[in-house]
This record gives sequence, C-alpha cells and structure tokens, in this order.
Amino acid sequence: MFYHLLFPLHELFSGFNVFRYITFRSIGGAITAFFIVLVLGPWFIGKMQQLQVGQVIRTDGPRSHLSKKGVPTMGGMLIVFALLSATFLWARIDNGYVWLIMAATLFFGAIGALDDYRKISRQHSGGLSARAKLALQCVGALAVGMYMYVQPGFDGALSVPFLKNVRPDLGLLYIVFAMVVIVGASNAVNLTDGLDGLATGPTVVSAAVYVIFSYIAGNIVIAQYLQVPYVVDSGELSVFCAAMVGACLGFLWFNAYPAQVFMGDVGSLAIGGGLGTVAIIIKQEMLLAIVGGIFVAEAVSVMLQVGYFKLSKGKRIFLMAPFHHHFEKQGMHETKVVVRFWIVAIILGFVAMATLKLR
Repeated sequence: MFYHLLFPLHELFSGFNVFRYITFRSIGGAITAFFIVLVLGPWFIGKMQQLQVGQVIRTDGPRSHLSKKGVPTMGGMLIVFALLSATFLWARIDNGYVWLIMAATLFFGAIGALDDYRKISRQHSGGLSARAKLALQCVGALAVGMYMYVQPGFDGALSVPFLKNVRPDLGLLYIVFAMVVIVGASNAVNLTDGLDGLATGPTVVSAAVYVIFSYIAGNIVIAQYLQVPYVVDSGELSVFCAAMVGACLGFLWFNAYPAQVFMGDVGSLAIGGGLGTVAIIIKQEMLLAIVGGIFVAEAVSVMLQVGYFKLSKGKRIFLMAPFHHHFEKQGMHETKVVVRFWIVAIILGFVAMATLKLR
C-alpha cells in the first residue's frame, strides 16, 4: 500500500523514489512485522492467560513437557497478523501473487485455528481428525495449483537444483504436484513445532532464502544470468518472505526457552502453507526440500516410525517421533536440541544458496 500512496510523490520529492525498490520495501516489511509482534506480544500473552487458552500436552510425551501445560498458545495468530499486515503495507497490492499468498496463508492459518480451538475446548491433544484436516488442506492447495495453472505463460516444468538441463514437464499433473508440496510443507512445519523455538529458527532461514530467490525469479536479467525460472511479477513475494522473517524473529522473542507462548497449529500450518505456496509460485519447489530439510526430516521420521511400527507389530525406530523427541528421550536438553537443529537449518540454507551457481 505504501508503494501506491508514497511512490507517486517522488515527482515532488525524490526521496520517495525508494518505494519503487523491492529491496527497500522488503526490509520495511521485515522491520514492521517484527515490531508488530514485539509490541502486541505482551498484550496477547496476557489476553490468552485471561481467557485460559493454554497448551494441551500429550500424555505420552517427554516428562519435561508436563510443566508446559497451560502456557498460552495460538500465538501463531500474532505471526499471521503481523505477516499479512506488513505484506499489505509494503507490497504492491495490484499484484495477483501478493493476494494469492496472503489468501493461502490465511486459509491454512484458519485450519490451524480450528484445530487449536478443538484441542483447547476438549482439553485433549487431539483436535481436528487427520482426515478432516487433510481434506481442508487439499482444498486450499488445489486452489493455489489451479490458479497457477491458468496463468498466462504457465510452465509446468520443474526446476531441479544443481541440474540446469533437467526440467521434467508435468503438464496438468503439476496441479497435483503443487498440492503435495503445499500440504506437505504445512504438515512438516506443524510436526516440527514441538520444542520452544524449534520451528521458528528453520522458518527464519527458509524464509530468508526465499527472499533472495523470489527477488531473482522476478528479475528477468538476474534470472537469465543464473539460469533460474523467470516468473513475471513474482519479485513482490520477497516482501512477504521478509515479513515472515521479521514476524518469526519477533515471535522468537517470546517463544525462546522457556516459552511464554506457543504458536500452535494456527502458526505452523500458516507458515508451512505460505512457504509451500511461495515455492510453487516462483518455481523453486524442490529447493524447499533442501532449505527446509529440518521440516522434511521431521515429517519423514514420523512416517518411518508409523510404518515400521505397523510392519514390525509394535517395534520402533526412534524412542519417540517426531525425532526431536528422540533426542530428548536420550537425555539431551531441549535447548541443545533446538540450537543444533538451528545450526543444521543454517547449513542447509547455505546449500540452497549454492544451487544458484552450481547448476
């Protein structure tokens, strides 16, 4: 919105010319989102405590988590509010992709909010049924996939990291692929959100990497030079990704150990859905498996655990899944698990950036 209000004034004062630059507006979005969360955080936490909107703990989880019962949850509403507000203020609102990413984030956040509400109202760790949650996620992801498919100049070919000449074209099947990416990302972030600050750190890294890739994808000169897919008008997603970085850093202020508030499914599903949608729009779907490797590993650990448990009739690969709990069960302190996962996420971020030149 600032672009439309203030950039036209550059004819009167040249200083307003900065609003034409995505880089400037991305920084503005990040800072705005950060301070929105920072300012509203104490009020929100107090309000959740007043309403007794507290975390419901799994009875089969690590004993150290029992002390977290009653800690305010649904803090993801802060993240979503700050993220969407900052994006609306700093991005160009005449850009269709901006509205698509905001709608997708809000939709997945609404699914998470409903899931959180069911848990809190029932005082049970089970919220929406897995089938209902998956069905709703598929509806949102299908809408994104179909929107992209009908865009002029749509390209159903995939961009494979490190292999510039390998671009399999999925055609109509790209819609199904988009659904898998978005739903998978949403659930993977959700599974990772189990320790104080655990999901927030890798999210900051992933969103920061996509700030750069979104900018490149929207700049035809740089995209052609680096041999990455060029997507018209996708550069504005840099503002959204930067706002996600700022909102998550602001939330980490309160979510770092010991957490004063948890993001809940409303935050994790929204973040995952948003990242997955960005990856689809800028044609960097497979990159998400690299930069979001922590999320992928967490999801895979659950699938392996469940599959092996059924096939072996009761045996387990991990002491507990998702596998961040495995390390806790081994005696590793929560903060050490979180920081080590952050370190791995940062390394994976560097690897993702390396794909720009190693092609």
